[in-house]
Amino acid sequence: MEGRDEDEPVGASSASQSDQHMTTTSRHHFGNSREFGDSFSITIIESMKEEYGLFVWPCSVVLAEYVWQQRSRFLGASVVELGAGTSLPGLVAAKVGSDVTLTDNAIRLEPNNGVLDNMRRVSDLNELKCEVLGFTWGLWDAAVFNLKPKIILGADVLYDTNAFDDLFATVAFLLQSIPGSVFITTYHNRSGHHLIEFLMVKWELKCVKLLDGFSFMPSNKASGLSGNIQLAEIVLNCESVK
Repeated sequence: MEGRDEDEPVGASSASQSDQHMTTTSRHHFGNSREFGDSFSITIIESMKEEYGLFVWPCSVVLAEYVWQQRSRFLGASVVELGAGTSLPGLVAAKVGSDVTLTDNAIRLEPNNGVLDNMRRVSDLNELKCEVLGFTWGLWDAAVFNLKPKIILGADVLYDTNAFDDLFATVAFLLQSIPGSVFITTYHNRSGHHLIEFLMVKWELKCVKLLDGFSFMPSNKASGLSGNIQLAEIVLNCESVK
């Protein structure tokens, strides 16, 4: 869906109009209405501007489907999504009854915080109440100390090896807030595998579940995805998933 918003001012700049034509929406369905009375769809606003990074990547689709299939775990749970971007997994978690905080990098965001603004827009568009927070991995401010997630989500957050250490430091910190909490992430199996193993040992984390991302995907969704995607559940080394 493209075009000018009805409330866009007449005489908006050509750059603004150009930006709008680079925006579209996609709809993502969960459940089968013939089988589940609680099936639903989530609408996402995507930006084609490369610097925004507001695309629904395959890892996000896989993680969102996993949240749906594991929805009983998410009912009433406090959830934080790291590097949320278009926020599809977090929105699905909110839809199935989680208390969700959507976060993305506060430093790299453009001056008008377009990524955070888009998170608020998609939350409103889907009639969901999600907190939105600028959160840079490895930096600690007052808002971070207030986060007490039972479940941490991260779709394709393991892509920049330079950020791995800060990511795992952040995950370890958040996992300490509630006993039995878990980090669930989907990622493309890239060359940084050994670095991931090293940092998990460094930050006293362990993987308690590792799945092929396509092993639980419905065929109609899997056919539109590509890549070697894995899903991992990670906990503190002294914990086990309840």
